[in-house]
Amino acid sequence: QVQLVESGGGLVQPGGSLRLSCVVSGSIFSIYAMGWYRQAPGKQRELVARITSDGSTRYVDSVKGRFTISRDRAKNTVYLQMNSLEPEDTAIYYCNRDWNAGALWSWGQGTQVTVSS
Repeated sequence: QVQLVESGGGLVQPGGSLRLSCVVSGSIFSIYAMGWYRQAPGKQRELVARITSDGSTRYVDSVKGRFTISRDRAKNTVYLQMNSLEPEDTAIYYCNRDWNAGALWSWGQGTQVTVSS
């Protein structure tokens, strides 16, 4: 069974940075396209960044130029570097397979990101 464990969230001021990590266990991590998702209070979960097995990346317009997704095959880990954070980025962040590429695994607990002065 696949387990997803996200970490790295926290409280940061506008303009600040955070780096999220997601450790994937129980699967052949390297063959899957992965994504970072977020869900703000009262809103639907959205896919904000995705990375293919060969390292190609795509981003939702609202985070382009600010967020960078990457993966470390040796560590079975996906990262999300978030710079120039805005209050609108406040949400719980989750990782999972890219839902455009296949069925999702069970969600992890996520990691809370709060951007506030």
